[in-house]
Amino acid sequence: MTDLLTLVTEPWDDYALIDSGNGRKLERFGPIRTIRPEPQAMWEPADHDWDAHAEFVPASDAEGKGRWQHYRDVPDQWQLKRGNVAFNASLTPFRHLAFFPDMAPQWDFARERLGEGSTALNLFGYTGVGTLQMSDTGAELVHVDASKKSVEGARENAALSNMADRPIRWLVEDAGKFAAREVRRTRRYDGIMLDPPKFGRGPKGERWDIDTGLAPLLKDCISLLDDKSRFCILTVYAVRMSALAIGELMRQQAAHLPGRVELGEMGVREERRGLVLPTAIFARYVND
Repeated sequence: MTDLLTLVTEPWDDYALIDSGNGRKLERFGPIRTIRPEPQAMWEPADHDWDAHAEFVPASDAEGKGRWQHYRDVPDQWQLKRGNVAFNASLTPFRHLAFFPDMAPQWDFARERLGEGSTALNLFGYTGVGTLQMSDTGAELVHVDASKKSVEGARENAALSNMADRPIRWLVEDAGKFAAREVRRTRRYDGIMLDPPKFGRGPKGERWDIDTGLAPLLKDCISLLDDKSRFCILTVYAVRMSALAIGELMRQQAAHLPGRVELGEMGVREERRGLVLPTAIFARYVND
């Protein structure tokens, strides 16, 4: 029987899940408090009187866009920090704030296994917070995202963190095409992080669907590892998938490598009561 792990993001100076319940969550991003929809918060909140700067009102379209309702003035972007990595937060039309705080335990896991001389790949790297967390160890990074705007934001975050001169390749590429090309080049990495969306478009209109694209992409990623590689981290926010399913996919793909596969859920600890709000599932290959 496979043991399922729970990776929990604890509050830090610039982020906290303050309260949750009735399908919503109240969070603190530095000086800004927001309310966002959260279907997993099926319980009652600790307090029904929430005080926020803005609240996300979802639309009915399949892409999950919506609008922010402002109760107080909110800057277009403001700076947050975790460790040595500084980055911009902003109210995006996709309800998140330009980074994913529940990834913090995965960042820490990767950091523990990288260092000077290591190489790591971050696919669907978005605004680069995970990339910069790994780069902070002295590792060489390749950051790939299909969005030119996201990669520009990642470069800005690198400058904010005084890491603009670090050995990081910033690439606007389709993740699947890039990984397949790296396999043909017989490249290898010490660590790989991939956080694919449910749906997406590449820079040339390439269509991404996690249901059909995940298995071949993960196969290529595993092909970029060898017996000295340390990890491959896969995080999934698609609610139709199970941690057991992606764990078995990872296990089969990495069967020829030493090490093990871990799987489970990710969540964020609520400040007011200490309960854990689930956010995503994960599977990761680990070679200690």
